[in-house]
Amino acid sequence: MKRRTFLAGAAAAAGTVPARAAAPFRLIITETETPLVPNSVQEFAQTLGYYKRAGVDVELVRVQQTPSAIAALRSGQGDMANIAIATAVELVARNQMALKAVLSPDKTLPFLVAAKKTLARPKDLEGKRIGVPLYTMSAALWLRGMLTDEYGVDFGTVRWLQGAIDHAGTHGTPTLPPGIRVANLEQNASDRSLWELLIAGEIDALMSAVIPHEFGTTDAVGRLFEDFAAEEQRYYRKTRIFPIMHMVALRRASYEEHPFIARSLYDALERSKQLAREALYEPGAPRVMLPFLPAYLEETKRVFGGDPWVYGIEPNRRTLEAQQEYLYREGLIAKRFPVEELFAPL
Repeated sequence: MKRRTFLAGAAAAAGTVPARAAAPFRLIITETETPLVPNSVQEFAQTLGYYKRAGVDVELVRVQQTPSAIAALRSGQGDMANIAIATAVELVARNQMALKAVLSPDKTLPFLVAAKKTLARPKDLEGKRIGVPLYTMSAALWLRGMLTDEYGVDFGTVRWLQGAIDHAGTHGTPTLPPGIRVANLEQNASDRSLWELLIAGEIDALMSAVIPHEFGTTDAVGRLFEDFAAEEQRYYRKTRIFPIMHMVALRRASYEEHPFIARSLYDALERSKQLAREALYEPGAPRVMLPFLPAYLEETKRVFGGDPWVYGIEPNRRTLEAQQEYLYREGLIAKRFPVEELFAPL
C-alpha cells in the first residue's frame, strides 16, 4: 500500500510523523440520481478544507452504488467508502472483508410503502406480492423488521419481486448471500418498472428508499400510512430508533497502517455536519426551498431534543443492535456480535 499524505498538525497530535507522499486517501462515495445525505456532508468537508484541517488529505471518488464501492475497496482503489450499513455488517460478520467503520451518518425513517388503496393496514401486506429494488437493501431490511415488530406482519407469506422502481430491469446487481431465509423471491423480467406493475395491479405494494417519480399522479395508489410523518414520529418516540442506511468504513489495512485517520475523518465530518445544521437554522438565508422550514425545524427539535444525526456508538447503540437483530432473523448473518467490533476506536 502506498504511504499517504498527512499534515504536520495531525501527525504531531498522534505522536508520530508518518512519511509524506503525493497520494491522498481515496474516499469512495456512492451516488444515486440525487445526492445522499452523507455525500453532502462529505463533499462539504472537502469544499471547506475540513479534511486537511483535521490532518489528512482526501480525494473523493464517485461510484454509482454500494457494490461498486465495495469492489473499489477490495481492489485497493479506495481506502474508505460510504456504503450500505447492512452490507458492511454482513461482510464483517461473514469474514468476507476486513473493515473498520468510522461513523454512520445517513439515517432515515423509511415508511415509504406505496400500496393499493385496498390495503388499509400493515397486516394487509400478508400473502401479497410486493415489489422491492433489492430484497437485501438496508431500507427494505428496516421496513420488514419494523413492520414485524410494531404491527405483527408475517412476511413469510409474501411473494417478492425485485426490480428497478422507475424503469424496467434490475436495480444494481441483485445477489443473495448463502443462508438467507426468503421463500418466494423472483426478479422482474417484464418490460415494465415496479411502479408500472403496481399501477397495473400486478403487484400489491412497493417498498422503496426513494419515492417513485410518478407517485401522487394516480388515486389508485397511496401510502400505506397516510399520515406517515405522525407514524414515523410515534415509532421514534416509542423505540428511540432512527434507522441507519449508510456508513463510512475504512479498509482495515489502511486503518492499521495509519490508525489516526479514523479520528481525523470523524472530526472533519462532524465539523462539516454541524456547520450544515447551523446553516439550516439561519432564518435570513434559507438553505433549502421549503416554505415552512422554521416550523419543520422546531418540530424536529421537539421530537429529537438535539442532533438527530448524532455520530458515535452509544447514541446509536439501540439502532445498531436492532439492525443486527433483523439481519440475524433473516439469515443474513449467522450470529450477532458486539457493535464495538465494527467500529474503529476513537
